[in-house]
Amino acid sequence: MRKSLLITTVALTALLAGGTAQANDGLIKDIENSSNWAIQTGDYANQRYSKLDQINKDNVKDLKVAWTFSTGVLRGHEGSPLVIGDMMYVHTPFPNNVYALDLANDGAIKWVYEPKQDPNVIPVMCCDTVYRGVAAANGMIFLHQADTTVVALDAATGEVKWSVKNGDPSKGETNTATVLPVKDKVIVGISGGEFGVRGHVTAYNMSDGSLAWRGYSMGPDSDTLINPEKTTHLGQPVGKDSGTNTWEGDQWKIGGGTTWGWFSYDPETNLMYYGSGNPSTWNPKQRPGDNRWSMTVFARDVDTGEAKWLYQMTPHDEWDYDGINEMILADIKVKGEDRKALVHFDRNGFGYTMDRVTGELLVAEKFDPKVNWATHVDMKTGRPQVVAKYSTEQNGEDVNSTGICPAALGSKDQQPASFSPKAQTFFVPTNHVCMDYEPFRVSYTAGQPYVGATLSMYPAPDSHGGMGNFIAWDAGEGKIKWSKPEQFSVWSGALATAGDIVFYGTLEGYLKAVDANTGDELYKFKTPSGIIGNVMTYERGGKQYIGVLSGIGGWAGIGLAAGLTDPQAGLGAVGGYAGLKNYTRLGGQLTVFELP
Repeated sequence: MRKSLLITTVALTALLAGGTAQANDGLIKDIENSSNWAIQTGDYANQRYSKLDQINKDNVKDLKVAWTFSTGVLRGHEGSPLVIGDMMYVHTPFPNNVYALDLANDGAIKWVYEPKQDPNVIPVMCCDTVYRGVAAANGMIFLHQADTTVVALDAATGEVKWSVKNGDPSKGETNTATVLPVKDKVIVGISGGEFGVRGHVTAYNMSDGSLAWRGYSMGPDSDTLINPEKTTHLGQPVGKDSGTNTWEGDQWKIGGGTTWGWFSYDPETNLMYYGSGNPSTWNPKQRPGDNRWSMTVFARDVDTGEAKWLYQMTPHDEWDYDGINEMILADIKVKGEDRKALVHFDRNGFGYTMDRVTGELLVAEKFDPKVNWATHVDMKTGRPQVVAKYSTEQNGEDVNSTGICPAALGSKDQQPASFSPKAQTFFVPTNHVCMDYEPFRVSYTAGQPYVGATLSMYPAPDSHGGMGNFIAWDAGEGKIKWSKPEQFSVWSGALATAGDIVFYGTLEGYLKAVDANTGDELYKFKTPSGIIGNVMTYERGGKQYIGVLSGIGGWAGIGLAAGLTDPQAGLGAVGGYAGLKNYTRLGGQLTVFELP
């Protein structure tokens, strides 16, 4: 069995490498060169796995700091640097500066791009001024700024080649997500679900920034790019105007479903995969119905934008369980059968394994045993079976519900998991947090918060007392293989390598390395600030390096990042993570590690 699993994984790797006729030739070549870290997700499949093995489980204990770089910006540093050849590209949170560092010249700054953005965008950015990183293709660096300006920079000089506005911050439209360069297009999402923004994914032509297509999360078929006869949900055609007929009146126009997470791409199917976020408002009583297609996994054709299949994970969301987390593509055994799988660890606490070609639901199991808002997912209907006492709307009325697990920030937020083909295991940074939820009526005004709920957060009760776990997951069976408890949520993206180790960062600021097979901690180092960035690796001059951005912030660290003290501020996170102030402070630094 082990041999067959490795064969299927090698086949997927070959597929992604061999799809150059369909995808962007230069970027595919850069991704396949393990010396680079050429895309934020590690590869198009979102596996965040490196074939480099110079640093391994036997010698990782000897890691030391090779060099550091201060970004000059505080608040939350998400995402990671890119490395392509001798160049490293480092980004910052707002104002979204970009640095090009020449690794052949002791990391000298070759150019800097400093966008001049209106600071009025800051108050309409939910949950900190984070940004998840730049993208690279065709000799250009692509940046999607907080103010929704998409910019193409000359990779050699930093010169602006073109720019286009993707949204309107005065209406609450902002951006925190990276860019997907694929074939001749760059694809971007939009943030702002807490402001009644209607989510969409947009493709621009890479050559000049002209609009190629835009697919909304909800609305008539002409807006969502859904074919009522061909687009399917769990194998059945969705029918006419599925994006409006589960909304009351015109509520879909301010329906949320924003797209601020990660994108993946399969050259064989020519489909991109991503998730949509919460419906607006957070008060479920004000928006009866399933609220399609919020909280949904989308599979779209990258050439046309047409949706091939959809799966709504949390119909009529009552808890803010955004579905935006990454979709990881892997050829694995699922209950003994070879499958072209899509694996997704949702905010709602369920780990989903699906057939990425057809959208068939294969596995849906809790990846945190404390999840209690639903008992299970009905595998025929795909609907979670909600536990009434944890519903925030009962008998058509608002209800102040307590003890809901997970909290609104989910059993996992956007911090990306990784997959090791070698270990046939997924490694997942998780939140072990519960909440009390008080909905209230709210009116929509463009550009103003449209939340309608007050939250309190705290560690899951009757557990290890901490707020996080780092887990190993068997996606074929839907089971935890091992779990490593952490004092705070693990808000850093994971990195798995061929050295049989997995790296991640902690909110206190530690970079940690654990054994991929056992979870045993092999190394840790305290960086200057809490880590919410994603660990990456590259090779230069025959030596492997590990890099990570530190800089506390994001939703979990918003209290420190924005100087908030009200426990219910930051949508409840300030009180839940108040203890962080005893361990770390603001910062913005890249730390790079090497073996002696």
